[in-house]
Amino acid sequence: MGKSGIWRFAALIAGFTVYFLMNEPGTAAAMHIMEGFLPVGWAVFWWAVFIPFFVLGIVRLNQMTRDNPELKLLLGLSGAFTFVLSALKMPSVTGSSSHPTGTGLGAIMLGPLPMSVIGSVVLLFQALLLAHGGITTLGANAFSMAVAGPFAGYAVYRLIMKSGNREKLAVFCAAAVTDLMTYLVTSFQLAVAFPAADGGVLGSLMKFGGIFAVTQIPLAVSEGLLTVLLWNWLKSYSPNELSLLKRQTKGGSL
Repeated sequence: MGKSGIWRFAALIAGFTVYFLMNEPGTAAAMHIMEGFLPVGWAVFWWAVFIPFFVLGIVRLNQMTRDNPELKLLLGLSGAFTFVLSALKMPSVTGSSSHPTGTGLGAIMLGPLPMSVIGSVVLLFQALLLAHGGITTLGANAFSMAVAGPFAGYAVYRLIMKSGNREKLAVFCAAAVTDLMTYLVTSFQLAVAFPAADGGVLGSLMKFGGIFAVTQIPLAVSEGLLTVLLWNWLKSYSPNELSLLKRQTKGGSL
């Protein structure tokens, strides 16, 4: 990828950032679970579930960059894309908000395990710099956005590519499913931590899921379309790196 390609990518991301920030009124809460919101037991549980994926992700990233140092630029681009999209809170209902995730692109390019590291680093910076999410809830947020979402999106991408090699459809569906899976897992995390008095966990899941569905489903479709555009852009300006990544993941490596 040449310097002109890098600047075009940066300009594109900056344009989306300015557009969404100018059109997004401040909201009180977000799909990232905020600091201190989860009971201690559940916060510790999700940290314990997330950490193994993070360790395996570091191992996988070390393998990729050791064998092919030129891939570090694509790692940075995946992180930047994830940071920008997941930081853009969209008004939802009842004073909450939804947001795209941006992890679908990285899951397709790099595999889901590397995204467990990249996504969690993004969430850490958002918690520290933007007060979006939190440290105690980082395990839960990272599991939903950096683990469950990328694994689901990657599985959908591989399935569609094997069934007919329809690349654009595979990229669109992978990005949309990544977004939706993140929202579903977050709703589940909130439901098990705060079961409804009438209906228990299922009733609470329907409540939290319904709150986010109004805006999250259109966001998933929009993120899918945007990811297809960026995928086409990368194929034009960085074909060698994408071919290298495809060879690395051809055997189904995560």
